[in-house]
Amino acid sequence: MTRKRRSFSSEFKLDTASLVLDQGYSIAEASRSLDIGETILRRWVK
Repeated sequence: MTRKRRSFSSEFKLDTASLVLDQGYSIAEASRSLDIGETILRRWVK
């Protein structure tokens, strides 16, 4: 079974990266709570 590729808006990416950068969440914690992969979140934070 294949998963459909999800797309995220620029606003969502910025808000999610700010959780890590501004609010002190770890990448692992933020990715688990938002149900996204750690790798993609690391790219957004960069």
